[in-house]
Amino acid sequence: MTKTTGIIIPCYNEYYRLEKQKFCDFLNKHSSYHLCFVNDGSTDDTLQMLLELKKSNPHKITVLNLRQNQGKATAVQTGANHFVNLVNIENIGFLDADLSTSLEEMDNLVKKLDKNPELSIVFGSRKATKANNVERRFVRRFLSNFIGFFIRYILQLPIKDTQCGAKVFKKSIIKNVYSQRFISRWLFDIEIFLRLKKHIGLNELLNCISEEPLESWIEVEGSKITLKDSFLIPINLVIIWFSYFKIRTTIKNASDIFNLKTDYYITR
Repeated sequence: MTKTTGIIIPCYNEYYRLEKQKFCDFLNKHSSYHLCFVNDGSTDDTLQMLLELKKSNPHKITVLNLRQNQGKATAVQTGANHFVNLVNIENIGFLDADLSTSLEEMDNLVKKLDKNPELSIVFGSRKATKANNVERRFVRRFLSNFIGFFIRYILQLPIKDTQCGAKVFKKSIIKNVYSQRFISRWLFDIEIFLRLKKHIGLNELLNCISEEPLESWIEVEGSKITLKDSFLIPINLVIIWFSYFKIRTTIKNASDIFNLKTDYYITR
C-alpha cells in the first residue's frame, strides 16, 4: 500500500480566497498526498465550494464540516484525528488555506521529513536566517517579533518561528499532540511544542524537530484573526503559561475550562 502524506487545510469563509486550481494541479503532480479540507463553520459558500472541489479528485480529497466555528486549533485537530485512523497515512501536516506558504514549499518540508528517520516534525520558518522572499507588512512584522519574544520565553526552545502555518508530523507522534483539546484557538502551535517537550523531554525534542527556512512566504489579505483576537493574544499566552507550568493541571482539565464540543461530519 502506497504511503501517503495527509495535509489538513482549515477553512473559514474562504470562498473568495481559496485558489482551487492550485490544489487540483498539485494533486495531479503529486500522487502521494491526500488533502483534508475542514470547513470551520463558515457563514459564506465555502462548504459548497469545497464539495465541488472534492468532485475533481474524490479519492484524494476529504471534506470535514464543523457545524459551528471553533477556531483553527479545533479545525486542525479534527483533521488530524481523522487522518490518524487511516492506515495508508504516514505523515500528517497542516497548511493555511490562503497558501501564503505554497504547496510546493510544503512538499519540500515533507521530503525533509521522509529523508531523515530521526525527525518527527519539520516546520517552515519565515524568520530563519536563510529564509527568502518573505513579504510581510511592517506592522505585522513588528507585532510578530514582539509576541515572539514572549513565546520564546514560555517555550524555552531555540525556535525562531512557531506560528508559521506549515508543519508536518510523523503519524506516530500525532496522538501525543492532538489527543486533547487545545486551550487557544490560534496559538495552539505553542501548545504542540509544550506537549512534545513534556512527553519526550527537551533533549529528544531538539533532536527530532527541524525548522526549515522558506523559499517564499506572502502575506495574503483577509486574515481571520480579528482585532479582538489580537488583543486576546497576550491573555492567551498567560493562560497557556499558567496551564502548562504554574497551576500544573492536566491538559484535559485546562481544556475543560472552555467547555468546547467538536461536532462535525464527513461529507460524501
